Amino acid sequence: MLFEIRALGADQRVNLRLEAADSLDAADQARLQGLTVLEVRPAGRLGFLSFSRRVRFPLSLFSRELLALLNSGLTLVEAVQTLEEKESRPETRKILGGVLKHLYEGESFSAAIGHSPDIFPPLYVATVRAAERTSDLPQALSRYVAYQGQVEQVRKKVLAASIYPVILMVVGGLVALFLLGFVTPRFASIYADNMERLPWASRVLMQWGSFVEAHAVNASLLLLALLGVAAYALSRPALRAWLARQLWRLPGLGEPLRVFQLTRFYRTVGMLLSGGIPVVTALEMAGGLLQPELRLRLASAAATIREGQSVSQAMERAGLVTPVALRMLRVGEKSGRMGEMMEAIATFHEEETSRFVDWFTRLFEPLLMAVIGLVIGIIVVMLYLPIFELAGSLE
Repeated sequence: MLFEIRALGADQRVNLRLEAADSLDAADQARLQGLTVLEVRPAGRLGFLSFSRRVRFPLSLFSRELLALLNSGLTLVEAVQTLEEKESRPETRKILGGVLKHLYEGESFSAAIGHSPDIFPPLYVATVRAAERTSDLPQALSRYVAYQGQVEQVRKKVLAASIYPVILMVVGGLVALFLLGFVTPRFASIYADNMERLPWASRVLMQWGSFVEAHAVNASLLLLALLGVAAYALSRPALRAWLARQLWRLPGLGEPLRVFQLTRFYRTVGMLLSGGIPVVTALEMAGGLLQPELRLRLASAAATIREGQSVSQAMERAGLVTPVALRMLRVGEKSGRMGEMMEAIATFHEEETSRFVDWFTRLFEPLLMAVIGLVIGIIVVMLYLPIFELAGSLE
């Protein structure tokens, strides 16, 4: 199987393709070439279309099960071996087998899982590596499981709040398409002989109906092509980044989005600091969670921290704090409990984000329903307006 690999060379990023039995083998081949592997993924055979299925490794479940086995008294190798033996899915079993093979060769657990960067993210590997220095792997796993649970909880709240508006837009769009593509052409055939006597808005709608009726197949193909182009465009990182920048500029929405990203960032940095990772390293590792503009500010803050400036001052100067976060960072610096304060900041702002999501949902859903109802109502009125006028002329 062909794999695409993103890696770091001596002084630059490297993209290459390698034939390998699986992702573990591809990563090992790249490391033998002296590269630091960042990402491994199956390569598509036809341009941007990829028919390779990416393995979904249940990292949170693996961490919880490994934690339970370690707490029961098993050694690390015995625990991983137990998880491999009970696993029924071939892909997951193969991943655990690769980790176990590296453990048998005498590598540390962090090094063993580091061979699979597409399965075990750098954040996870760094947490394990820091725990190995203090021999508290169970505590580190427990911390990571709690971190994942809190991040997942916030994600589920945002996802649940977006489901109903999405359903409304899909159903409203389908109803509008039905009226424009099926009902309007039939009304257009009824008014065909009196088209010039119709009101301007109704005439435009009937002309559209006549066009759809005369070119139904071409119109359907055009609609499918537009949907395909839109789906492909939305899959492009550059377009998604542009859309994200536009969302950030919307009044009333940009600041909550900034706070949401900072919340995830503080939660991640807090977990890393509690695991014993130096502050600058933790900031750099969590920087990938931020939007590009904030990431540049973070790089500037990290540079000033290296020069000896306090974390609170550097983050304030870079615009990466809220008033509450700034005060709590200063408390953390004085007490020496920066990791706990970072997590406390995240908890505070997660509640604030939940309140904003609830408020936005309650405001947006009625507005969306009103807009959809207005669009459908206008279409229906324009369809029946000539009939109303005809009925009025007969009185």
